[in-house]
Amino acid sequence: MRIVEILQPDSIVSELSGASKPDILRELAATLANQHPALAADEVARVLMEREELASTAIGEGVAIPHGKLSAVSEIVACLGRAREGVDFDSMDGAPTYLFFVLVAPEASTGAHLKALARISRLFKDSAFRARLLEAGDGVELFNILAAEDAKF
Repeated sequence: MRIVEILQPDSIVSELSGASKPDILRELAATLANQHPALAADEVARVLMEREELASTAIGEGVAIPHGKLSAVSEIVACLGRAREGVDFDSMDGAPTYLFFVLVAPEASTGAHLKALARISRLFKDSAFRARLLEAGDGVELFNILAAEDAKF
């Protein structure tokens, strides 16, 4: 599975305005709901917050991968957000989080959901890739950087 199969340029928020974990999750949930009419923003935000209550999805080095499952989707959907100032997302390394890759999968999904999480984790391990995303201008540039990196694997 390629990331570009589940992420569209219109699903990228290059300048998140939220200053807290709930704010960021609500903003990204609204982005997903705008792109996928079957989704309700409040339901997406609820599922993402429930997952965060189990353990933070901030994997360190400025990256978080909030995710959840909903019956309203028939395939994995995604969005990407960037907070230039960084947000306290209860990261494993204690550092601020700047890049947020959200995945919402169908409730019955297991294999595809886990493969998508693994692929995203692998992409975001590269510090040069993360730096390019942080320096990018708009959502289209963010998407192009992600697509180019995704094509390498």
